[in-house]
Amino acid sequence: MAPDIDFSSCRIDTIVKQFHKSQHEDESGSYVHIEFRHLRTIRAIHQAGGLARAADQLHITQSALSHQIKGLEDQAGVELFVRRSKPLKLSAAGMRLLRLAEKILPEIEALEGEFSGLRDGSVGRLHIAIECHACFEWLFPVLEKFRKTWGDVDVDIRPGLAFDALPALMKEEVDVVVSSDPEDLPGVTFSPLFDYAPVFVASSQHPLAQKKYIDAEDFRGETLITYPVDRARLDIFSELLTPAKVEPAAVRQVELTAVILLLVASNRGVSVLPDWVVREVKYSSDYITRPLTETGVTKRLYAATRTDDLNKPFMADLIRLAGIEARKLQMA
Repeated sequence: MAPDIDFSSCRIDTIVKQFHKSQHEDESGSYVHIEFRHLRTIRAIHQAGGLARAADQLHITQSALSHQIKGLEDQAGVELFVRRSKPLKLSAAGMRLLRLAEKILPEIEALEGEFSGLRDGSVGRLHIAIECHACFEWLFPVLEKFRKTWGDVDVDIRPGLAFDALPALMKEEVDVVVSSDPEDLPGVTFSPLFDYAPVFVASSQHPLAQKKYIDAEDFRGETLITYPVDRARLDIFSELLTPAKVEPAAVRQVELTAVILLLVASNRGVSVLPDWVVREVKYSSDYITRPLTETGVTKRLYAATRTDDLNKPFMADLIRLAGIEARKLQMA
């Protein structure tokens, strides 16, 4: 069984190190129970060069420090200090204990620092799964700002988990899922990030360039270029074509946004992309952008997190930054 450690009092309740008494005293040997305070005491006396200064450093009385040393020496059956030496010097056994303290205490102090960071929310893990190919366009600027404030948070993006993302979130394999499809899941909260408009994009030479807006019927006979995503997760199908029971002439799936735009500019097909993606091409003479339907279509993007994680300061800051940076891109 692993030892029980009470980090609040910096005390270990089981053996950290074994010292054997003289074989003449006990052939089987005996254990010395060493606490973190003993290690800190040895280190402090060595650094301070005397009991008085070490006691001040440890915030205890000199008498209490002397009793602590005497008790440890009685357990070990050896002297830890060379008596009547000025400054006070460690014996060979004391030096052995000092080497142990110098090895263990930095690791314990680092661990305490990590635990403190976890408690106050300055340290943690932020592994993100994305159900939206185009989200990389605004997510990277968000993470660039995020890391400057939360340098001790381990950030990673898991696109490979994208379409099994919500089960992965519930299994604690990822910590945030960016999605436009909220679900009612136990222990999961969908926090709104921002609203966006799916926008029709075509070559400026395309016949549909003459229209002010695009309806479902306009896609009949067209090659629709999409990301390689199930239709149920594509805005053009879920919001327009499927309800209208309209099927385009062909669907061509392309991984990269830049390649989609290249094909569209070459009049190889049309596409529907989020407004933050088309913020630049709408000013290009190679493209036209149009709203879907006369009244337009609006969708909302969410950050799905485990509900218990929402009280972590870095999680709240990520959600705040995501909304701010995405809106900047939309207005650019």
